[in-house]
Amino acid sequence: MKPFEVTDANFESEVLKSEQPVLVDFWAEWCGPCRMVAPIVEELAKEYNGTLKVGKMDVDSNPQVSMQYGIRSIPTLLVFKGGRVVEQVVGAVPKRILTEKVSKHLN
Repeated sequence: MKPFEVTDANFESEVLKSEQPVLVDFWAEWCGPCRMVAPIVEELAKEYNGTLKVGKMDVDSNPQVSMQYGIRSIPTLLVFKGGRVVEQVVGAVPKRILTEKVSKHLN
């Protein structure tokens, strides 16, 4: 499974109303640290397929949701569960840390 594209338009249906927890990677094309964390996000999408939805949101193309959640520096990764943010990670972090943050919100 590859991460799906999150947009301002599909955010509510794909993320807030999701039955499963959702990890959203807020990123941009020009962001170096975002490119560093991208392969880790893709690995998590594969490893947690079926228990966690993983999406990527380009902040340049989708300013509405980014502003709503106060995304000021990227990459910012948010874990949503039941329509609420339950975890936030800012910056490029090792896979181990992301796994720890995500796994405690899985059923």
